[in-house]
Amino acid sequence: MNTKPPVANKPVAPPLLHSRQLFGAGREILIEHQGELYRLQLTRNGKLILIK
Repeated sequence: MNTKPPVANKPVAPPLLHSRQLFGAGREILIEHQGELYRLQLTRNGKLILIK
């Protein structure tokens, strides 16, 4: 007989990536999601823009 109480699943933190890891020396990357292509751009002001 199993007398241990069920273990609650701990929330898993999402992966953390620094924008430098994604962009390197560039200012845009392409992301494929569910067969669609997206462009993630870094603006002159340091903001991110995601374009489908």
